[in-house]
Amino acid sequence: MTKQVVVIPGDGVGPEVTGAAVDILKGLPVDLDFSTYPAGDKLKKETGKALPDETLQAATEADAVLLGAVGNTAAEVVIRLRQELDTFVNLRPTKAFSGVDCINPNTDLVIVRENTECLYSGIEHDLSDNVTTATRVITKRASERIARYAFDYARAEGRSRVTAIHKNNVLPVTGNRFLDTVEEVSEEYEGEVEYEDLLVDATAMYIVMDPERFDVIVTTNLFGDILSDEAAGLVGGLGLSPSANIGDDHGIFEPVHGTAPDIAGENVANPTAAILSVGYMLKFLGYPELATELETAVDETIAAGQTTLDLGGDLSTTEMGQAVLERTDYE
Repeated sequence: MTKQVVVIPGDGVGPEVTGAAVDILKGLPVDLDFSTYPAGDKLKKETGKALPDETLQAATEADAVLLGAVGNTAAEVVIRLRQELDTFVNLRPTKAFSGVDCINPNTDLVIVRENTECLYSGIEHDLSDNVTTATRVITKRASERIARYAFDYARAEGRSRVTAIHKNNVLPVTGNRFLDTVEEVSEEYEGEVEYEDLLVDATAMYIVMDPERFDVIVTTNLFGDILSDEAAGLVGGLGLSPSANIGDDHGIFEPVHGTAPDIAGENVANPTAAILSVGYMLKFLGYPELATELETAVDETIAAGQTTLDLGGDLSTTEMGQAVLERTDYE
């Protein structure tokens, strides 16, 4: 049965990196049908709306969404898509690749971030000229399902430990709501997956000093957003960092780098994050073997120096995508 994939290229280098990723998908033995819809900064400037109803409707009806890059309209596009499609998991793997000169070549961790609430619930108030507030929402339901996903993921992927990240010494009400819920879930996996918890500020330090202590991290929305970008710095930056937004019925897959307007249109942007993101899309759509093969092809391509300028190579965005495809069995 043909799977429907909606592509939202977005702004800046988004169309280039998603184009390279889609070209790879078209070269693999998968039954996918692609349709493209607009969203983002440029569209809002032109029409006054960053996420048109038609784009949202198409995303809702699709089997998966590939999202490029958006800038100032991230809240209107990315966060709204996550909420409307109830993709409550933000999966951010951080793994060092052969051939990349990075801070710690042994880094291999996954951040499982709750994706629907916390400070990103959008509840802000301007109370006066001098006082503004933002409300941190933490619910048992959201905490429970993100915790269960993290433990299921660790067990399925052969990872031994889940670490819950919190700040309950300063935010005891919301912090303990999250932490207590994760601890309850952890009891169901006793003897299969180890469990620990750690304060977010200590975690930020340990990610830099000793990232190998982490396997799977589960945390709330804001902390996960910050820590995953920090972790990306260990392995070469956001150009190598894929992400998957996963729910019970929908999946949104996106590179998490910015729009890079200074190089937009030049076909030199690193497509690695977008390619790895569609690897997670393949797994979500029921092609786990192809997903593994694609990640291996990316690793081999980078190790061979067939990369864009930022990684020391001389290939264009399109050429690097083609080099990855050629390292699969299907070119």
